[in-house]
Amino acid sequence: MVIDVQKKTKFYTPEEYLKLEADAQQRHHYIKGKIIEMAGGTPNHNKIALNLSSALNFALKGKPLDIFMTDQRLWIPSEKIYTYPDIMVVEQPLNYAQNRHDTLINPLLIVEVLSTSTRNYDKDEKFAAYRTISSFQEYILIDQHCIHIEQYSRQESNKWTFIEYNNLTDTLTLSSVNFEIELVDIYDKVNFT
Repeated sequence: MVIDVQKKTKFYTPEEYLKLEADAQQRHHYIKGKIIEMAGGTPNHNKIALNLSSALNFALKGKPLDIFMTDQRLWIPSEKIYTYPDIMVVEQPLNYAQNRHDTLINPLLIVEVLSTSTRNYDKDEKFAAYRTISSFQEYILIDQHCIHIEQYSRQESNKWTFIEYNNLTDTLTLSSVNFEIELVDIYDKVNFT
């Protein structure tokens, strides 16, 4: 099934979106009544997401945390947004959207690999929406076109710290979970040409 995303004036209810998404061949975001087709990933995007999610999955083995990559839907009720973060770390037990067993609502950590088309949205509006989730503690933005990572960590209710990484020898140390990784491992086999 193909969802007609060209109807710019058509607004959908969350229920209509979920019904359409269940039969869709591609994934879509839902933002305040609008259905937006997700852009396809590049090899760099996929390598970065796989490198980091694999390292997280291995390092957090046996911990009460689940790691999800790309296909796990997240519901942000206060903003009326359904989205698919590149990577999510979620504390157990998993909390689901009302009457759903395929849509989470309690991420601890979210990672987005930046695409040219979504960079500004991921940094601004999407981050603002994520901050409305009470369980959300840390946001990592990874550039796929150059060595650059931004880390935002919640310190208290409305206070976030920011750290920037620009060298392959830098080590990303997460504050929300016990994990660190060198950028050389995140960017392994990534081609910037």
